[in-house]
Order: sequence, then structure tokens, then C-alpha cells
Amino acid sequence: MYKRELTQKIIRSLSHNPAVAILGPRQIGKTTLAHEIAKSQPSIYLDLENPGDFQKLKDPVHYLGLHADKLVILDEVQRYPDLFMSLRGIIDTRRHEGRGNGCFLVLGSASNQLLKQSSESLAGRIHYSELTGLNPFEIESPDGGPLKKLWMRGGFPSSYAASSDQASHAWRQDFIRTYLERNVPQLGPRIPASTLMRFWTMLAHTQGELLNASKLAGSLGVESVTVSRYLDLMVDLLLVRRLEPWHGNVKKRLVKSPRTYVRDSGIVHALLQIPDYEALLGHPVLGKSWEGFVTETIISALPSGVHPFFYRTSAGADIDLVIEFGLNDCWAVEIKASHTPSLKRGFHMACEDLRVMGKFVVYTGEDTFPIGNDTTVLSLSNFIEAVRKRAHSPLSGNL
Repeated sequence: MYKRELTQKIIRSLSHNPAVAILGPRQIGKTTLAHEIAKSQPSIYLDLENPGDFQKLKDPVHYLGLHADKLVILDEVQRYPDLFMSLRGIIDTRRHEGRGNGCFLVLGSASNQLLKQSSESLAGRIHYSELTGLNPFEIESPDGGPLKKLWMRGGFPSSYAASSDQASHAWRQDFIRTYLERNVPQLGPRIPASTLMRFWTMLAHTQGELLNASKLAGSLGVESVTVSRYLDLMVDLLLVRRLEPWHGNVKKRLVKSPRTYVRDSGIVHALLQIPDYEALLGHPVLGKSWEGFVTETIISALPSGVHPFFYRTSAGADIDLVIEFGLNDCWAVEIKASHTPSLKRGFHMACEDLRVMGKFVVYTGEDTFPIGNDTTVLSLSNFIEAVRKRAHSPLSGNL
């Protein structure tokens, strides 16, 4: 059992919203989190993959009316998209009765259908939160050995907590197979599991690179538009991150293609058959694996209103991660899988283009020290703390 940072945010959201949705891939810990929240108030839990619970909601207005004084937790809600229309009526009725907040906590493996149904039926009535994998502040120690373990095994709790690297690797292999053979078809798309497996593996091999749909399409033997459809599906299932390029008026030829990352580092390693940390150290994906792990961890920790991008021009200016706090107010982040990081000229060129307020290198060590006159090297956990502090402060710049 890990103390998830999202717990208190969900509890606060329930005090202000009649419905709150927790979205995330299967096995990420949504149900465990919901049960933890349920301890604080009277509640009922319904799993819509359970035939008995599903049958109870054949007449949702009547059944949920019997539990009007409780928090209703609806798990795997994407299995019953028509339910959202009924929830809207129940929520509006309770609002008129002066009981408008904290009615429903819905959990779902994100899908286009789920988001479309809820946004149309519950517009103005629902708050979305995404539960991501474990982060450095949720494990026993944010630095040193545990962080390397988190990087190697990824943030799915069952993978991280496995008894050994071998057991963790086996869990992730089973997760991938089950997702492709069972979970994806349940969400609608009829795509052969073997095709999606090849596509997912290709994305792992090209971790952190610019999307080249034509090249991927040629390797898969499909059209580019089909690759775009596959990518949309994996992004929607919160399994792949599509990081957009920074766009603005800098009078430079900017790269327009997004970068793609398989969001969980442990899944990257499982797809590439990397069983343990020693094997990772000798693998060509090492640098991009660390880049993806750091990028995903930082993005997942960003406060509301702070936006991530990357920056790249045809002239070679490049920043791994641009964090935009506001207009003309951003930080530049270079990510290095090294204890002795160095910076290339392209990073400094890009920083001059954007006139960044802070320059940072996130590396695999634990110390904080300057590199050059205006760049700070620091650990992942220390950088996240700096971002959170900056987001709540009018000040900007280096540490």
C-alpha cells in the first residue's frame, strides 16, 4: 500500500464537485485509491465488470436513490457509457435539494467513448484527475537505490513491489499480453493483438524520437493514417505520451512533429526484453529510457496551468523539456543519464531563442551543483520540488 499524492486532491475535489473521475490504465491503482478515500465517509462500491453489480444498475435512478446519502464509487465505468445520462439527472436533482457535491467517484480506463460520454452528459458537473504510476515521493526513498528500482521496473505498483526483478519483468510481460488480447478489444477497437504489439515495441525502440508515421507505416505494412489511428488509441489509453513541440513567434524554423514516449519505463524495458538494471546499462536505449522516465515523472507532477513542450529547430537548437509557467516565462530542462553531464551548443542556442528564465539538467545523481554560470544540475526529486515551489511563487529563475 503506497500513500498516493492524488488522494487528498481527490477528497478536496469531491467537496467541490458532484462527480469526480479518476482515469488511468488498468492496474495503476485506481481501485485501491478509491477504497482508501471511501474510508473517510459512508460509501458503496460497484464494479461494472461484475455481472451482479452491473445488474443492480439496470434501473440506476431507483438503485442509486436508495444510496442517496453515500458516496457511490463506480469502477470500470467505460463498460456502461449510457450511465452518464442517468447520473446527470441524479446530480441535478441533488443539487436542487442542496446536496450537490461528493455524489459520485467514477473510475475508468480512459477511452474516447468514456471521455466523450462524460464530457457531453456531465459538462460542468465532473472533475477529471489522472492517476499515473508511482512517483519518487510515493516510494520509500526518493533518491538512490529505490529511484533506480522505480526507473527499471516502472510505476505500476505490482511491478514495483514484486519480489524480484524477474518477477517484476514477468508481471509486465503478462500485463502487456493481457492488455492487448483482452482489455483493448473490450474498449472497442478490433485491431489484431500481434499488430499492436509490434507497434508498441516500435515506439519503445524509438523512445523520445520525433514521430515518423511514414517509417512506422512502412515497417507495419499499413497506411500512415492507420499509424495515426493506432497512436491515438495508445495515447487515449494513457499508455503513450505524445509530447508536442513548443510553438511561438521566434522567427525560427521549428520542428512540428511531436515526440513520442511509452509512458511507463518498466513497460519500455519489458517490450525491449531488458530484464534488469545491469542489462539496461548496456542497452542502446539507456539514455532515452532515462529521458522518458524523467519526462513522464515531471509532467505527471506539474501543477495545473503549467504546460510541457520540447523545443527543436532545423538549425540544431534543442531542449528536451520546456516547462511553460506563463507567457514569456519558461524553464529549459536537459535530461542526462550520467553522473557527469555536459551540455551541447544546441541547448544554449535554444535557451537564447526562448529567453528562458531557468536552465536545469536532471541527472542520475543526487547532488545539486552549478554547471557553467547559469545552469543547475540536480536530481529528479529536487527538480520536481523546485517546479512546485516555482508554480506557487511569483519568482522565477535558477535555484
